[in-house]
Amino acid sequence: MIQWLKDELNKREKSSLYRRLPSPTMQNLKVIASSNNYLGLAKDERVLHAAREMILKYGTGSTGSRLTTGNFDIHERLEKELAHFKGTEACLLYSSGYLANLGVITALADRDTIIYSDEYNHASIIDACRLSGACIIVYKHNDMIDLERKMREYKNHFKKLIVTDGVFSMDGDLAPLDQLNNLKEKYNALLIVDDAHGTGVIGSCGRGTSEHFSTKPDVIIGTLSKALGSEGGFVCSNKTIIHYLIQKSRPFIFQTSLSPGNIGAALKSLHIIQTEKRHVMLKEKANDMRHFLRTLNYSVPQGMTPIIPILLGEASVALQFQKKLLELGLFIPAIRPPSVPEHTSRLRCTLMFTHSDNEIDWIKQAFQSMAPDA
Repeated sequence: MIQWLKDELNKREKSSLYRRLPSPTMQNLKVIASSNNYLGLAKDERVLHAAREMILKYGTGSTGSRLTTGNFDIHERLEKELAHFKGTEACLLYSSGYLANLGVITALADRDTIIYSDEYNHASIIDACRLSGACIIVYKHNDMIDLERKMREYKNHFKKLIVTDGVFSMDGDLAPLDQLNNLKEKYNALLIVDDAHGTGVIGSCGRGTSEHFSTKPDVIIGTLSKALGSEGGFVCSNKTIIHYLIQKSRPFIFQTSLSPGNIGAALKSLHIIQTEKRHVMLKEKANDMRHFLRTLNYSVPQGMTPIIPILLGEASVALQFQKKLLELGLFIPAIRPPSVPEHTSRLRCTLMFTHSDNEIDWIKQAFQSMAPDA
């Protein structure tokens, strides 16, 4: 019955695309430059203490959905603070960022909807678009000319959504939200932005890509599991859309609500982000690393986020680089198709606020020893 599964696995294992879980001993390496814990808050003592306090007060789990027994005052407090942080009327929590994308897009779109989706959007957006049953039109990555040409074809259609990542997780570049906002106004569409990798990192106050571009999407989706150092997802929007999601979003209706520990951690992290400006120093570290890698003739795209892709081409080459870095005590993962397009495999180096000067130097020395002209 499952021979076909074994055949598929054997075929994949012989390729450069076979995936393995990193060893738990990875945490003992000298430097890990691959975490989405951009601001180092997942291990901050104040955040850990806040999580413990909430667990002692409310318990380890929420025990139910928000519509039954799982709606605590701290859920509503976090929603209020996230809405204020993002500059929106309201917010709704989900159990993960992945579920937030599924919940929003499948609730707002149906077979009568046209969705314009960036070709480099995250898998959770792609899956949500497919599950919605909508007509999906993929536009070239960050290509506003291509998007407008495609929107013009359906300018009189009643229900239209533009969906994009704010920061693209494999390239570290930003969606041009100012131009997207102009197009959504011109063609009467809703603009949905997944700002998972922008929240806490981008903008003068770390509020995300909407702050950076001084514009307001109709819906901002985010996660607590990256810069906020916790776990869970959220949606910020106007009250009408949030109320609609409570009625129609199946991932929200049927999910168990976020645990008290995660809520406590997120509340404390949100406070730290707004008072310490860690993202400013992180941006400086990332810019310095990009410049250094380019001086060694590595192919590193322009960017302003802590996500630094080092383009290597073929999956086998990226795996060889990952292996050599591991031998030097440094973990930076090889990213291969289908996570990225064919022939664009890369190392995905992500810096953290908590990387020390010595750790940064260690990363530089490792890449210098493996440089194309070394």
